[in-house]
Amino acid sequence: MDEILRIEHLKKHFTKKGMFGGKSVTVRATDDVSFSIKKGEVFVLAGESGSGKSTIAKLILKSIESDSGKIFFEDHEIDDDKKNVAKIRMNCQMIHQDPYDSINPRMKIGDIVSEPLEIHKVGNKKDRMKRVIEALQEVKLEPAEDIVKKYPHMLSGGQRQRAVLARALAIKPKVILADEPVSMLDVSIRAEMLELMQELQKKHNISFIYITHDLATARYFGQRIGILYMGKIVEIGPINQVLVNPRHPYTQALMDAISEPNPDNLHKERKIRINEQSDIDVYQGCRFRARCPYAIEKCIEEPTLEENNAGHYSACFVKLD
Repeated sequence: MDEILRIEHLKKHFTKKGMFGGKSVTVRATDDVSFSIKKGEVFVLAGESGSGKSTIAKLILKSIESDSGKIFFEDHEIDDDKKNVAKIRMNCQMIHQDPYDSINPRMKIGDIVSEPLEIHKVGNKKDRMKRVIEALQEVKLEPAEDIVKKYPHMLSGGQRQRAVLARALAIKPKVILADEPVSMLDVSIRAEMLELMQELQKKHNISFIYITHDLATARYFGQRIGILYMGKIVEIGPINQVLVNPRHPYTQALMDAISEPNPDNLHKERKIRINEQSDIDVYQGCRFRARCPYAIEKCIEEPTLEENNAGHYSACFVKLD
């Protein structure tokens, strides 16, 4: 597979001003993040809330400006030039977590799905409507001719998310950024949505960046995974290697947090228990050291990603078995 998207040393820091003259705080939402995605690959970005996953997606789409770093699409650097921004937005589409908040409730489904086609001036009105019908049929919203006339409130949550997926597909993108696309859906229909996305990904050879905190769905859908903690990738590699044999304590902690369906396993000893956060500078040295039971003196230094197995990297001084 050829590389389609590459992120190099991406940084984005936010400054929170203190209330009533209090001290300002700098949050390093994304701090020197690098990874690449191949054509037709599903790359998972996983981590807890606030780890920087959605910020990376916004930086890729140029909806917010990065402080530093580079983004390459098909070996072409995407800077702030209008043509480059238009190129990345035409080829990379976004699916948001909440389908109702990400679409205009006053617009009909047909207009919602055709919106990116109109923005990028693709075809005439007849061509656009034909593509809208095709996209709705691909996501199994039928009869599509009736769906186009409906408003978002007339659809179920699962149907609205399918409409959002149809909007992303309508322009025939090469990359889709899916930000927690099934977390707002009922458990009973999450598998259906994941199967549909997997089917469309294979059919059109679309590359996916699948953003989630749910490692169970990540393993079902993804091929490679990057584990984010406080704006840094602490582990990256083939998804089965990373999740079956995690080499970073934070990845182990995420695995231990997965709901246990077998009640007999609830009392088994966990591999790791996270310590309480202590009052230290979290941006000095290893970000996880304040919560890590394996922390050693050397953790005051910042670890770099080192290869454990073929393509499997982790940033930890302690070698875990």
